[in-house]
Amino acid sequence: MSTVTEAVSAPIPSPTSSEVPRRHWIALIGGLLGAFMAILDIQITNSSLKDIQGALSATLDESSWISTSYLVAEMIAIPLSGWLSMALGKRRYLTWTTVIFTLSSLLCSISWNMSSMIVFRALQGFSGGALIPLAFSLVVQLLPIQKRAIGMAMFGVTATFAPSIGPTLGGWLTENFSWHYIFYINIPPAMLMIFMVRYGLDDEPLDLGRLLKADWLGIITMALGLGCLEVVLEEGNREEWFSSPFIVTLAIISGVSLVYFVINELQHKKPLVNLRLLSNRHFAMSCIAYLILGMALLGSIYVLPLYLTQIQQYNAMEIGSVLMWMGFPQLLIFPLVPKLTSIIKPKYLVTFGFAMFGLSCFVNTHMTVDYGGQQLIFSMLLRAIGSPFIMVPLSLVAMQGISKEQTPDASTLTNVMRNLGGAFSIAIIATLLDNKTREHLAHIKASLPAVSTDAWYQLQQQASAFMHAGSDSATAMLQAQASLAATMQRDAAIMAYNDVFLMMTAFLALAAVLMFSSKSQPV
Repeated sequence: MSTVTEAVSAPIPSPTSSEVPRRHWIALIGGLLGAFMAILDIQITNSSLKDIQGALSATLDESSWISTSYLVAEMIAIPLSGWLSMALGKRRYLTWTTVIFTLSSLLCSISWNMSSMIVFRALQGFSGGALIPLAFSLVVQLLPIQKRAIGMAMFGVTATFAPSIGPTLGGWLTENFSWHYIFYINIPPAMLMIFMVRYGLDDEPLDLGRLLKADWLGIITMALGLGCLEVVLEEGNREEWFSSPFIVTLAIISGVSLVYFVINELQHKKPLVNLRLLSNRHFAMSCIAYLILGMALLGSIYVLPLYLTQIQQYNAMEIGSVLMWMGFPQLLIFPLVPKLTSIIKPKYLVTFGFAMFGLSCFVNTHMTVDYGGQQLIFSMLLRAIGSPFIMVPLSLVAMQGISKEQTPDASTLTNVMRNLGGAFSIAIIATLLDNKTREHLAHIKASLPAVSTDAWYQLQQQASAFMHAGSDSATAMLQAQASLAATMQRDAAIMAYNDVFLMMTAFLALAAVLMFSSKSQPV
């Protein structure tokens, strides 16, 4: 049975060589282009859900599965990517998955109802999920150590820039063309990627033995465990968590499956995912950092559009104009990071990145009703500064002590942790927003008698305004009371958003301390 080393030894330069063939750079850029598309597609539909929902005559709950189905399928595909790339060969596997990704994108654009959209999005997520860890593997396997920081910076652009501009791009395409174009946009770069990968990578023989002797118990328990867990996290708040038999059932299946998966992987001679890598202290700490990074990246991309929609009444284009301040400045910073890694220890750069990201969240913990897009730009810029300093050096820290043979497994684990972090973050944020809004609203109502004179004066003022608009006195008072209730609800929601950003600040501070306290090793 062939190994990863055997499969890639011919086209891959030796670790001591600083020369990288041009065709390998082309293959690497093609792989990164695929990862960029896959990550972009996680968020690009968020700005267009209302349009898709209306076009397909779906309910709000049904439209939530547009994102959930993609994430579930992607989560299942990521752990399979290492095994399939070794069995099929990277060139063949990347080509096939990109073709499937392209076709599924086209099918999404011609969906005739919500069921077909969900099926096609799942197919898109499954094929796209393979592109992310494979791009990371190409960085390690095609580049020598001296050039690896450059490759990590390029991968960092895909991992942090893509989700930042996803809602912006999706909103712009929907506003100026139609929601169909958020899927059409995948087709040209996918075709270019296929050409680049097929040109830059050598073909590898099929390893049918690896396919036939696969860790099938690991595959089944992994798919059930991670798939059900993703659904629980994505749909739990909407289904009122464990008061729903559906969520309880999936949680039990997930828990049992993941326990069996871990036991099987630790005992299997050729496991689907090498969990023994977690015995490497640096790698284990890096995985925790990736989990928090996923929470921060996807959590901020989830909560900011929600805040701007609910509190500031922004449309998709206006939200995009705010979020772009988190994305585009990164392009100026990423080229500097590889040079800094040769001067400053990577762990200090990661610590700085997490600290800046945490500071950006802390800036948003004192929001008021006047806190709109202009006021958010400063925190967006802080986030844009911090993100590149996390992604590139953290990749270098994670890969210390990891051999080329272990790279696919290491890439799988880091990507799974980042995706899980995003899923956990969205679930926690959605639940925290609901609970804290109710809690703050109850507190506001309880404190209302203490300021009853001011409240009554405001009520009378609003009633007078409604009467001047043509309402009779009784109707005007009811309208004023409804307006006051809406104001209290809005203020309670703003306080809840502040609590969410405080929680994110705490997690990012923990990651900064964790990285700072880790022992350095030579890169």
